Amino acid sequence: MKLLFTCLLTGVLCGGLALGSQAQTAPAAGTAIVTGHVTGSGSDSVAVSIRDSPFDAQERITYARVNEKGDFRLSIPVSGSTKADLVYGDAVADLYLDPGTDLDVRFKSEDLAGTVRFKPNGVPTGFATKLHNGGNLTDEQRHRQQMANANTYLAEFDAQFVSNDGFQVLPDNIQLYETPFTSFLDYRIKHERNFLEDRAAKQSFTIDFYNYAKAEITYSNANDRLTFPDLREQVVSTEGRLTMTPDYYSFLREPGLLNDPTAAQNEQFQEFLLNYVHYLAAQQKHLRTDPDFYPVCYALASKRLNGSSKLVTLGRILQESFRFGHVRQSEAMLADFRLLDSKHRFVGTLESDFDQHKALAIGAQAPDFKLISAQGDTIKLSSFQGKLVYLNFWKSTNGLCLRDLAYAQDLNKRFEGKNIVFVNVALDELEIPWRQLVLVKRLPGVQVRALGGFRSAVAQAYNLHDVPTYMLLGEDGTILNPKPKRLSSRAAVDEINSSFGKAALFTSALAQMPGTGGGAK
Repeated sequence: MKLLFTCLLTGVLCGGLALGSQAQTAPAAGTAIVTGHVTGSGSDSVAVSIRDSPFDAQERITYARVNEKGDFRLSIPVSGSTKADLVYGDAVADLYLDPGTDLDVRFKSEDLAGTVRFKPNGVPTGFATKLHNGGNLTDEQRHRQQMANANTYLAEFDAQFVSNDGFQVLPDNIQLYETPFTSFLDYRIKHERNFLEDRAAKQSFTIDFYNYAKAEITYSNANDRLTFPDLREQVVSTEGRLTMTPDYYSFLREPGLLNDPTAAQNEQFQEFLLNYVHYLAAQQKHLRTDPDFYPVCYALASKRLNGSSKLVTLGRILQESFRFGHVRQSEAMLADFRLLDSKHRFVGTLESDFDQHKALAIGAQAPDFKLISAQGDTIKLSSFQGKLVYLNFWKSTNGLCLRDLAYAQDLNKRFEGKNIVFVNVALDELEIPWRQLVLVKRLPGVQVRALGGFRSAVAQAYNLHDVPTYMLLGEDGTILNPKPKRLSSRAAVDEINSSFGKAALFTSALAQMPGTGGGAK
């Protein structure tokens, strides 16, 4: 089967034809063409989004109008093979594009993922073509056929494995113990690999796509195995953390797992390397709350990894250190990264991210605010200095926030009489529904609302883009942890208990660290 697949890997990157039976024009170099039809169109546009940088959350989006007949055409600039998303309304389906891709995409408006179908534009059809990709096709046509095959594979793989809870860790398999969990992963990866090799043997894929698909399988399973103990501890509230056997992590010694050049651009691979570095730091007894956690991770990644994988992982560690408030340590690491990123591929984005997070660094004074409570009182955040403050930014219309209400009530009871206050800042646009929920449910803690929601001065000062968002402040009013454990986490109680009086100790530890320069600039 693998020999047959190797013979079929004949990808040629070149232009393609557009719009199938309509007027055909060759796409420009570095362009992917996606045309198609929506049955029962309910939206006036369709889009393709691409994330060009692993460090920039902002996606590049190309839109196209869906006409009155349900037809659309997108011309998407691409510099190479890339994962993308096809977006229609609130629905999303996977895409894989490269220069020369020329796809016809058809789906029903009410079920994008379940009905999406792909075929190449401008490629002859017939039994011989379907079976062997037509030995008489031009290189251009063969490439378009390969990319249609790739996208068909993604849709079929999603239906077979991704959308099937039986093949996912959550919600049920996380309850398993070590032996049955590893058996589940072995069973899953066997079937996923067989699925890929079977489709690869019957069809033709480009070598880039085959490597991408193989890396998705390898590293999604590696991630699930590596993070299982942590995830299970968070989700299974009735038991403590599992003690794994010494052989559980033996898969990390597999040759090529850590430095696979064919997987360098794969998001699952990048996520695995970050999780791997976290694992190494934990093995050395470093906790994420330690002042030196991210410098340790940075040093470990520098030593263990190579090439572009090393650079991306170091960048991911930097971004985590920004977002978890370790800005003072980040300055020295960022200076080192500037030297490593000699082609300036990523450093500009990271510097911008660093600047955005400096104001919310650990040890920085939390932005003060004055808001009206549900009872009509004026509440100032600074009035709580002398107490630990657990900030909860939420909305009464958000399902995840509503789910956490029960946990918030439990935490308030657990810490009743302790030197801590729970301040809940609602970002609701409408006052009455929020006030009624607070009063009728008798929600505990301090309940205030930021007028204007995400447009409010409070939301801007705290760089809020989503809810729920939590923050833990020390008794001195400084930021102790900008990303504490969620209210629903079993570890939230332990984290809060360990945080009393910690602000001064943390500030002292930072001052003694080499290369901190006495604070963020």
